[in-house]
Amino acid sequence: MENRTVAIVITVVTALCCGCLALTSCVWGVIGVSGTPITTTVNGVESLEPMAMPLAIGLLCVSVIFIAIPIGVGFFALRKKPGSAMPVNNEVIPPSA
Repeated sequence: MENRTVAIVITVVTALCCGCLALTSCVWGVIGVSGTPITTTVNGVESLEPMAMPLAIGLLCVSVIFIAIPIGVGFFALRKKPGSAMPVNNEVIPPSA
């Protein structure tokens, strides 16, 4: 029972951490792909430019990876471990007559 509880906690923590990063990178990726200009200020000079397309596509790919990580952790942590097909028997088998 304790191992199951630890697996659930690990899955939830991973989902929260990776979920926040995935949501953030997905939003910025969609903003970049749509071509929405982003205002930046450097040394008091403002510029209004769209995000580079490769960066936006990269952010969308990163968000897919961050979504897949908790799914994989949950699958491997919460699955039932495969038992042995046959019980191990250490008895000596007598020779056939």
